[in-house]
Amino acid sequence: MRRFLRTCGLVLLSAAQASLSTLVPAAAQEKPASRPGEPKPGASGSRGFQLHDPSTIVKEKGVYWAFATGLGVVSLRSRDLVEWERGPAVFPDPPAWIKDVVPTQRGHFWAPDVIEHDGRFLLYYSVSAFGRRTSAIALATSPSLDPEDPKYGWTDQGVVVQTRNESDHNAIDPCVVRGEKGTLWLAYGSFWSGIKLVELDPKTGKRIAADSPVHSLAHKDEIEAAAIYRHGDQWYLFINWGRCCRGVRSTYDIRVGRSAEITGPYLDKDGADLQKGGGSLVLETQGRFIGPGHAGILKEGEKHWLSCHFYDGDENGRSKLAIRALEWDKDGWPVVQGEPKTPPSSR
Repeated sequence: MRRFLRTCGLVLLSAAQASLSTLVPAAAQEKPASRPGEPKPGASGSRGFQLHDPSTIVKEKGVYWAFATGLGVVSLRSRDLVEWERGPAVFPDPPAWIKDVVPTQRGHFWAPDVIEHDGRFLLYYSVSAFGRRTSAIALATSPSLDPEDPKYGWTDQGVVVQTRNESDHNAIDPCVVRGEKGTLWLAYGSFWSGIKLVELDPKTGKRIAADSPVHSLAHKDEIEAAAIYRHGDQWYLFINWGRCCRGVRSTYDIRVGRSAEITGPYLDKDGADLQKGGGSLVLETQGRFIGPGHAGILKEGEKHWLSCHFYDGDENGRSKLAIRALEWDKDGWPVVQGEPKTPPSSR
């Protein structure tokens, strides 16, 4: 859940003075990718920005983009996944309707996700307040991510899904994913009754119908930050267990289950249903790499990369971006490769 506003928000709001470290395994540093179209994550420790709740990384015109929690939705861009610079906020001025959802909202939006679909980019973001179910996931669209492109410009499309105090789940942490036969889906949810999934209208990016089915995918006492990815003939649901936003005391780890259908049921390696507390461990705290969360999968050529944020134990728990090599074992389960490396700037 994006509780960053309360516990870490003062640091995030000064992100222009902060630094972001992209961590890659030693093997990737020794043998940088060289095939056209693949990322080239070389030496880590680039200058950049503190980052929390990263979106799935997308690419346009040779530039990688990530979006994150922050005022107006933070954006970052890179040509190699190592050196990052800040891009423009999605919303210089927040949409007026947000106060109808959360009266105290001032445009500090959480946990965006983005996809390129049918000639434009769809960006979903959370409008909420700490620890409450008075929440909405909304949509903004742009023909381009490049602010120099004459077509660039984000258009507010309003609310996609909304929850209230009486709801049994919470409309935050969106994950947009392309399904089979041209369908589009949105996974979301945090705590309470867990992770949900609704179908979207591929023409509008909004919910396909106001009363369309809400599918339950996973449940646990502390669960959020869903990410769905298709590999082979299986759908993989990545989730976070634990709590974020406590710096070095954060307890996040990343779990996974898989299903033949996007709507589930998702089972872990032992056959346990994620709806009943199942979930196989993918990534957890490792030394100074504390509380990894909010997974996203990027595929370039035949290589896969897992992105997430973590809390840096060597820098008082500041949240940073990590990009780790991801492979699939003989049984088709995701395995994160290598150990997190200490950025030169932190040595």
